[in-house]
Amino acid sequence: MKAKTLMNKIIIVGGLSACLLLGGCGAGQAADATSAESTVAALESTVTPTESTETAETVSTETAQDKAQLPDGVYTAEFSTDSSMFHVSEACDGKGTLTVKDGVMTIHISLGSKKILNLYPGLAEDAAKDGAVLLEPTTDTVTYSDGMTEEVYGFDVPVPVIGEEFDLALIGTKGKWYDHKVKVSDPVAEGAADTFDLSTVEDGSYTIELTMEGGSGRASIQSPTQITVADGAATATLEWSSPNYDYMLVNGEKYLPVNAEGNSVFEVPVEALDAPLTMIGDTVAMSTPHEVEYTVTFHSETLESAESGK
Repeated sequence: MKAKTLMNKIIIVGGLSACLLLGGCGAGQAADATSAESTVAALESTVTPTESTETAETVSTETAQDKAQLPDGVYTAEFSTDSSMFHVSEACDGKGTLTVKDGVMTIHISLGSKKILNLYPGLAEDAAKDGAVLLEPTTDTVTYSDGMTEEVYGFDVPVPVIGEEFDLALIGTKGKWYDHKVKVSDPVAEGAADTFDLSTVEDGSYTIELTMEGGSGRASIQSPTQITVADGAATATLEWSSPNYDYMLVNGEKYLPVNAEGNSVFEVPVEALDAPLTMIGDTVAMSTPHEVEYTVTFHSETLESAESGK
């Protein structure tokens, strides 16, 4: 019924427009044109999409964008295909290295041999056309669990979306293009898998060993050091081997010493264990103050309760 009503309105508008065109120029026709425009505006207002329709379209668009985007960085991701003859090397455990830069996603995959000569991000029929831009192979060396190595071909494949299939054609040594569907899924940020989950640690006081790199090597931080965990967040008490540090910078935040005498002591946040964290210490030991950058790693395997009875 709504569709029929809308069609009738369109026919009316069309009729008005035709009359105006046949009537020629003049003040009377201009007045008619103004009237017709008002009619058209009124009809347009009656066919505006409903709020629920607009909301659904917006949600759909946002969902599609979310699926296709990741923060810039390097990830490990699953690479699956529709064929047992086309897969990444067994040494890679079904995974490739996904790089995201300026919102553009590319995954590097090392295949099982050198039998696939080129890939094409699209259909086979388009890959065979003159001027088609093919993906050229790299020569990768993969290492198997028994220590054996092998040279295979690798490719940098553009990834249009995460978690959904897309077309990727290939050509082998027989010289024929074949269509395939592939999917990139389950991206994990580089280093995330090796980071200790602080949310699994009960609230309390602990000791933990740390390693530090950077600077001249003359200054150091006492290890093991004390670390306090509360609601999944950790704070470390760092004591330097020198009294000459007047502040520290961690994630852009400035921290002052918590003591007035002896070696400089700071309480700073610890974002993660088993991951290198950048910390800057400002030393006044030289003729002028200097900010020195250090990399500090807290090792989860040395975490021990500092409270009695535990």
